[in-house]
Amino acid sequence: MIKAFKFLRRINLKTIIFNFRYFPFKTAIKFPVLISNNVFLHKTKGRVIINAPIRTALVQIGYGAIGISDFKRSRAVWEVYGDVVFNGRAFIMHGCKINVAEKAQLIFGDDFNMSTECAIIAAKKIKIGNHSGISWESLVMDTDFHHIADETGEVFNHPKEIIIGDNVWIACKCTILKGAVIPSGSVVAANSMVTKKLSGENSIFGGNPMRVLKTDIKWWY
Repeated sequence: MIKAFKFLRRINLKTIIFNFRYFPFKTAIKFPVLISNNVFLHKTKGRVIINAPIRTALVQIGYGAIGISDFKRSRAVWEVYGDVVFNGRAFIMHGCKINVAEKAQLIFGDDFNMSTECAIIAAKKIKIGNHSGISWESLVMDTDFHHIADETGEVFNHPKEIIIGDNVWIACKCTILKGAVIPSGSVVAANSMVTKKLSGENSIFGGNPMRVLKTDIKWWY
């Protein structure tokens, strides 16, 4: 009874708006996505696709609390014009920003976790594998936003897709930029920047310039 009451408290107006905006009635009424009151639904365009058995609270956005941020005042932002795909459970904590441009794709694998104050910006395609996570204050962005042209006037800094493998942990305050490919089983050390394809699964990457710090690792939540 207590659990049911606590759950019903989470079915707020934003959760209702989100689910009935993106899903057919039979799916929406199950509330597969829970939206915290601390989420700003700036744009609810495009599509949200769930490639998993539908159940209540499969995806949660804007919840959770850790001591480094103010849960009551920190606001997440949902600004979506393209496609967001969830291939299973996802937990996106408060203060996170999701921005997906028109015709762009953002794909989350199953069992995805993202800590507070992160941002994901997709102008082309960002794909994250299963059992992967992103720690607090990290940025994943596949675009430079501003066009830069050469001496002939041709733009050369087009968006490039980002691929993050299965069972990858991106530590706090990392920046993952366009063209980045992170192998499965890897850890990206805190405060690192990734701008290219990394080689070698089950490795720790870090440093400036980026290099392999340790091989043949295993990690878990």
